[in-house]
Parts: sequence; structure tokens; C-alpha cells
Amino acid sequence: MKKIFSTIAALAFATAVFAQDELPSTAIKDVNTGKKVAFNQAIESGKVTVVSFWATWCVPCKKEIKSIREKLPEWKKETDFNFITVSLDETRAEGLVRSYAKSQGWDFPYFIDANSDLKRSLNFQTVPFTLIIDKNGKVAYQHSGYEEGGENETYAKVKELVSAK
Repeated sequence: MKKIFSTIAALAFATAVFAQDELPSTAIKDVNTGKKVAFNQAIESGKVTVVSFWATWCVPCKKEIKSIREKLPEWKKETDFNFITVSLDETRAEGLVRSYAKSQGWDFPYFIDANSDLKRSLNFQTVPFTLIIDKNGKVAYQHSGYEEGGENETYAKVKELVSAK
């Protein structure tokens, strides 16, 4: 019974996310430049993009991003796609987000959604939360939570979307 309920809840959630025609234009802040940018403008048109939502206090989030970062150079040799992160930390933690990203050697874009406006726009509740945006700027895949090795499932979906016409 519990499994049936969780399946129904997951389908309802997926429907809510997939029902969006356009990515929200909700403003997020580029932690490196300090400039605000609309989320839909942070996604490169014509290219598959993985968006990892996280927070500095979220241990599974950090594990997921670390696993992806370690595999990213190899994956990018095989498949052309973008990877960005969006922190849900509060504004006062922006310096912590910046220093953590630098200490981890992040060489991909990272943003902060300090007021959780984007989180509300996309209608999700917890982190880690991963979205894959297809070449047409539509949400093609979403996943909540992290288990070791889960990044491989994400990458498999990326490869599938990159090769789709």
C-alpha cells in the first residue's frame, strides 16, 4: 500500500513539473558575478542541461554534486551538455556557497535561489533535486533525493536526450 501511494504521489508530482510549457523566468543570482539572471535565460538553448538543486547544509546534495563533478570530464568527452547548480541557501549564506564551491574546484555555473522563489515556481519540496532540461527548454526528467550511483541514471538520460532528434 505504501509503495502504491508513493508511486501515485511521484506521478502527480511529475505531472505538475512536466505540465509546464515554459521554464520559469524566476530570478536567481549568479554567485560568481553577483548578477541576477532569469532561470530560463541560464539554460542554453539547443543544449541539454542538468540542474542540481542543493544546499550547504545538505550532505546528500554535496555527495551527489561531488560524484557528478568527478565524472563530468569523462562524460563531457562523450556527450555535449551543460551542468549547473542552484543553491537554496538563504542570502546570508551566499559567502558560504561561494567558498564551498571554490574549495571543491567547481568549474561550472552555480547560482543561489535565496528566497526559494524558483523552488516554488518549479513546485518541489526537498533537496537534492535534479532536473534535466531538453534541447527545447522543456523539463524532460526530474529526480528527488540521492543514492550513491544515482548520477549514472541521470547521465544515461542525458545521453538519451542529447542523441534525440
